[in-house]
Amino acid sequence: MNYDVIIIGAGPGGIFSAYELCLNAPALKIAVFEAGHALHARKCPIDGDKVKSCINCKTCSIMSGFGGAGAFSDGKYNITNDFGGSLHEYIGKKRALELMQYVDGINLKFGGEGTKLYSTAGSKFKKECIQHGLHLLDASVRHLGTDINYHVLENLYAFLKDKVDFRFDSPVDTVAAAPDGYTVFSRGEAFSCSKCIISVGRSGSKWMERVCKELNIGTHSNRVDIGVRVELPAEVFSHLTDELYESKIVYCTQKYGDFVRTFCMNPRGAVVTENTNGIITVNGHSYEDPSKHTENTNFALLVAKHFSEPFKDSNGYGESIARLSNMLGGGVIVQRFGDLVRGRRSTPARIEEAFITPTLKATPGDLSLVLPKRILDGIIEMIYALDKIAPGTANDDTLLYGVEVKFYNMEVDVDKRLESCHRGLYIIGDGSGITHSLSHASASGIYVARNILEGAQ
Repeated sequence: MNYDVIIIGAGPGGIFSAYELCLNAPALKIAVFEAGHALHARKCPIDGDKVKSCINCKTCSIMSGFGGAGAFSDGKYNITNDFGGSLHEYIGKKRALELMQYVDGINLKFGGEGTKLYSTAGSKFKKECIQHGLHLLDASVRHLGTDINYHVLENLYAFLKDKVDFRFDSPVDTVAAAPDGYTVFSRGEAFSCSKCIISVGRSGSKWMERVCKELNIGTHSNRVDIGVRVELPAEVFSHLTDELYESKIVYCTQKYGDFVRTFCMNPRGAVVTENTNGIITVNGHSYEDPSKHTENTNFALLVAKHFSEPFKDSNGYGESIARLSNMLGGGVIVQRFGDLVRGRRSTPARIEEAFITPTLKATPGDLSLVLPKRILDGIIEMIYALDKIAPGTANDDTLLYGVEVKFYNMEVDVDKRLESCHRGLYIIGDGSGITHSLSHASASGIYVARNILEGAQ
């Protein structure tokens, strides 16, 4: 069981590492270990009929498996250094953008042709946002859609499956340094390699933290983003989404000076749940196929929280809030904005009477019993600010789903090659705490593969 390169994790970082290695050095013996299932076997049991909510599968098919947590996302690849992580701080802004554009070309080659590339460049909305205390971030956005994104992954797997030894349903227990490389332990077996790439994504945060301790790799506390997912009639944001599709808007609250941002906008999409380490949170999807469009648009409103001494466990803080939501609502809670600002809980009757049909079956409740006041105040203030550029955002019937939490791994100490203190051990993607998006994670995979190829010459 000897390999030239072992990749741990078959998310975007791992996939694009394997692709670049296979493309340029087909003689290399490569293995990819993935805790989740192969792409075709990734099936969430929630069908809305017999199974209406998360049943805590041993391996979450939404979060793990070939394609990673992004496999069933809406397939947005943001080509920008303004958000999505700090990869550019390690490899330079120009190179980071070039790699993201290279990834975009691969996606087009493997089934994404014909999808639209949106851009905020020259948008009239930038000025309008500034006039109302909002800031529209610069980006080009390739929207594949959940359906096309899945098709691209199918084609990438077809390209790789005969060139790479994929080991699905094979969680890695640990990684140990060896005299001539590394030993990877999985399911009671040991596998050796000269180079190892760790790309475990956000769902591998606890595993990554443990491995860093075992290998004495330094880490630093990262932030956690906490908030809600907003759902409203698609017409409210159509003037923005028709031109930009994804608009990343940042607002600084007047009350506390906290930053609130929009995230993961899904025009005519659906609100969904996801399971992270047994915690049920909320997310959103959208499709390229018009037949799968809904009447609603959804997006997240998130407040970033950083902690220092004496408390450094940002993810633990986010988990505690999410667990409280799960305890009160049996999963995700939904509340009308009008009920929230009036200090009353939403009831099934009030949700039923609203002039919007929810796309997710959630428990009507009161988010003020879950979210800390400071975070909730910031979200409410942001909704009123967005109402100035998208009138109707602050309508009584606007739905808020909670909680949405974006967990970020501890930022791992790596050098400008994304190599740890152990030579030949690379840590990439969202599992490194450095990238926070599909495009940045994919670019980090290409970058490390090229570094390995250069060293082999």
